[in-house]
Amino acid sequence: MADKIQAVRGMHDILPDQINYWQYLESVLNRLLSSYGYLELRLPIVEKTALFKRSIGEVTDIVEKEMYTFDDRNGDSLTLRPEGTAGCLRACLEHGLLHNQQLRLWYHGQMFRHERPQKGRYRQFYQVGVEAYGMAGPDIDIELIALSHRLWQELGVRDVVQLELNTLGTAQERLLYRDKLVTYFDQHRDHLDQDSLDRLERNPLRILDSKNPDLAELISAAPTFSECLQDESMAHFQHLQSGLGDLGIAYVLNPHLVRGLDYYCNTVFEWTTTQLGAQGTICAGGRYDGLVTQLGGRPVPAIGFAMGLERIILLIQEVAAEQMPANVPHVYMIRLGEMGEQFGLQLSERLRSALPELRLILNCGGGSAKSQFKRADKSGAQFALIIGEDEVNKLEFGLKTLRKDQQQQNLSEQAVIDFLKQTI
Repeated sequence: MADKIQAVRGMHDILPDQINYWQYLESVLNRLLSSYGYLELRLPIVEKTALFKRSIGEVTDIVEKEMYTFDDRNGDSLTLRPEGTAGCLRACLEHGLLHNQQLRLWYHGQMFRHERPQKGRYRQFYQVGVEAYGMAGPDIDIELIALSHRLWQELGVRDVVQLELNTLGTAQERLLYRDKLVTYFDQHRDHLDQDSLDRLERNPLRILDSKNPDLAELISAAPTFSECLQDESMAHFQHLQSGLGDLGIAYVLNPHLVRGLDYYCNTVFEWTTTQLGAQGTICAGGRYDGLVTQLGGRPVPAIGFAMGLERIILLIQEVAAEQMPANVPHVYMIRLGEMGEQFGLQLSERLRSALPELRLILNCGGGSAKSQFKRADKSGAQFALIIGEDEVNKLEFGLKTLRKDQQQQNLSEQAVIDFLKQTI
C-alpha cells in the first residue's frame, strides 16, 4: 500500500466541525464592512516578487526569510502573497482607482509566510484586510478603529481585547528616531541578543518588538517617538485620541509599538488579548501615506489594518462560543420503501422551495427505519420527517421531535410547511 500523503507542514485543513466558526465570522465581517461603505476587492494569490521587495523592504525578515518565492516557466520571479496591502494598492494603481478619489476597500483570503508553525500562526493563514485611500485627516483613522471596535462587540469578545496606540510620525521623523535608537542600542550592544544585533544594522525599530524578556528593561528605557515628533504629527495624534475618547473607545498608549513593515507612518495600532498566550495580537494596522509613491503612483494618503482569522476564531472559541449560531440540520427525512424513496425525493425539493432557509438532509443509501433514525440522531437534526408507503397513500407525514420527548405528529404537506416556517 502506498504511503499516505499528508498536508504540507503549517498548511492546515479546515474541517466541517470547525467551518461554522469561519462562516459565522465571515458573515459578520461582510455585513459590518458593507454597513461602513467598504467595497470588496478580490486579489491574486501570486504577485511579482518585486512588488513585495519594493513595498515591504528588502532588508526585512518577511522578504529575506519568509516568502514563498519561485521562478515560473518564463523565468519571472513570483511570490505567494505574504500580506495584502501591497497587492491591493497594486490593483488600485493598475486600474486607475485612486485618481482624485476617496476609496474604501476590503479583501480576504490566504497569505503565506514560511514561519515556525504555532497555535493560531500558520504558514498558510487567512487574513482580512481593510484599506482606505485619499483621506489625510485623523477622522478616517478613528473610523477604522471604531469599525474594529464594533466587530469585537458583535463577536462577544470586546471585554478581552485591548487597543494599543502609537505614532511613527512622518518619514523624516522616523529617520530621526531611527538614528536615536541606533545610538542608544549601540551603547548597549553587550546586552543585545543576536536577533537584535542583526536588526540594529538593518531595522532598529524592530528591536522594540522583541519578545525576549531579558531585553524588556533595556527596551523600556529606550527613546520614544514623541521626542522626534513635530507639531503637525503631534496634532494628528492628539486629534485621534480625542476622537476615540468621544466615542468611548478605551486605549493605552504604547510608545514602543511599531509595525514590522517599512511603509508605516503616523498612526499605528494593535488590538491585543491575553487569552491566546504568545499570539496576543489579533488585529494590527496604521497609516502608510508614502507607499503609493514607492509603487509608482502620485502621493495619496492611506491607512488600513489586517486581522488573522485563525486567532479571532480561537478567541471566539475561548470566550464566546455559546453565542455561535447552530449549524445543525432542521430536518432529517427518513424514506422507507420504494414509494417513500420516490415521493420523499420530490417532497424534499418542494420543501426547499417553500422554505429557502430550511436545512434538510435527505436519507440516501437506503437502510432500515432503525438505521435511518440513528443517522437522523447523529446528524443533530431537530426533527425527523418520515415518508413511507402509508404516509404517501394518506398524504400525511410523520414529524417526530428528536431533541425532546414529544409525541409524533402526522401532518399534511402544507401543515409541515406551516409548522417549520414557525419553528426554524
